[in-house]
Amino acid sequence: MAERQHRIDPAAVEGDFFHVRDLLESEERKKLDRVRDFLVERVAPRANELWIAGESPLDLRDEIRELDITGTYADDHDIAPRSYLLTGMLGMEMSRVDPSFATFFGVHAGLAMGSIRECGSQEQKDRWLPPMVRWDKIGAFALTEPLVGSGTALGLTTTARREGDTWVLDGEKKWIGNATFADLVVVWAKDVADEQVKGFVVEKGTPGFSAKALQDKISLRGVQNAHIVLDGVRVPEANRLQHADSFRDTARVLKVTRGGVAWSATGCAVGAYEAARGYAVRREQFGRPIGSFQLVQDLLARMLANITACQAMAVRMARLHEEDRLGEAQAALAKMFCTTRMRETVAWAREVFGGNGILLEHDAARFFADAEALYSYEGSRDMNSLIVGRAATGYSAFV
Repeated sequence: MAERQHRIDPAAVEGDFFHVRDLLESEERKKLDRVRDFLVERVAPRANELWIAGESPLDLRDEIRELDITGTYADDHDIAPRSYLLTGMLGMEMSRVDPSFATFFGVHAGLAMGSIRECGSQEQKDRWLPPMVRWDKIGAFALTEPLVGSGTALGLTTTARREGDTWVLDGEKKWIGNATFADLVVVWAKDVADEQVKGFVVEKGTPGFSAKALQDKISLRGVQNAHIVLDGVRVPEANRLQHADSFRDTARVLKVTRGGVAWSATGCAVGAYEAARGYAVRREQFGRPIGSFQLVQDLLARMLANITACQAMAVRMARLHEEDRLGEAQAALAKMFCTTRMRETVAWAREVFGGNGILLEHDAARFFADAEALYSYEGSRDMNSLIVGRAATGYSAFV
């Protein structure tokens, strides 16, 4: 009996099985398509090359600026207003092509700019955000420390000591993306006077500040993560974020960026699925494409199910954000769920390739490796589960 031939749904090929893109307004879809073209033409061809070299695409700064996707209308009125749904889907598109690029962009536009937007005074926003929108200044976000990862809420060892109109920062930070080349680094430190976490903007060239790139990473190699040493770094009071008075203020920034990681994780899963699907219809064994075999189709179906579930949660998260109803626990659940499903999906994608799945030339290996970083940063799965558990029960299980 001849096999039945079915029309291939383009949305299935692209990992958008439930047509999430159609939820955008017409102009938003045009912007998404413009960014997708940029990513395909300018980012994708060098993604593996930069991953191997451990370099960030700093030469694309001017082109990124022209996309008009950095910052918000509140940062600079020349920026077209953008919905949270479009912002999330842009992050998904970036990670779909290159999670390293998505992280490079997100550290600057999400964590660094978000810290200033959420915790800075109006004067500070006016001083720093416009040049960051234009990529004249690149930002970094320094919270994690060599000995303090999940325990940053209570256990920061980097200290801030006030001397008149100056603050003196001492300590170390680790895993700080963009820090080797950043013009502005938002450093979170514990005030020795009141034991509260505060935020400071350290500008490039400040004496006592050094950032050394971490070597031998196996994930997100296109991101310049650094080990920072702060040795008597003197920061003026004018550079202390005026509305960052405790870790609760830091958490306001993390709530938004954790939602962004959920979108990025979904994009990473989409990229891995698309690579696997493309390979499955091209690669032949036993005289036929491997995509015609039941076991391979089962893996592709599982991947699409994970991706679609993550997209559905992320879309609802964006709607809640639009309504100013997004809570910390909801963002934590999205980050926890989407990164877990991503990790599962990229493993299945690599499996479709067999031995070829460990070669960068097929892209699946890069998505597989990069997923490990997305799974871990912005709060591990376990820590985010405890945030959700606290909201569900009313009891805190944090030590």
